[in-house]
Amino acid sequence: QVQLVESGGGLVQAGGSLTLSCAASGSIFSIGVMGWYRQAPGNQRELVAGISSGGGNTNYADSVKGRFTVSRDNSKNTVYLQMNSLKPEDTAVYYCNAYVRAPAYVRATMLWGQGTQVTVSS
Repeated sequence: QVQLVESGGGLVQAGGSLTLSCAASGSIFSIGVMGWYRQAPGNQRELVAGISSGGGNTNYADSVKGRFTVSRDNSKNTVYLQMNSLKPEDTAVYYCNAYVRAPAYVRATMLWGQGTQVTVSS
């Protein structure tokens, strides 16, 4: 089956930067939209950024506009989230998701990674 695996999380000082990666593995026909979400304990999971299949259309939560950049490399089935000027309120588990068409699925299927922790210290 297809799996999404995030990497790049960690501990960073406020004002610093991190880049997250999410790679899809397995037999895949194509990947449509991909996105990044985040969830802190006690909070709802929220959309951080999304990107269209070709990478030409992106959208961001108001809280991260101007600081985060989402991109993708379809040759690697990978989506990235470049995070600059990080704030303590960015602390959360970050999850990627993707709309995937693959032999294992009779229909296009929304998949989620297991998450990577981002902690921003003050």
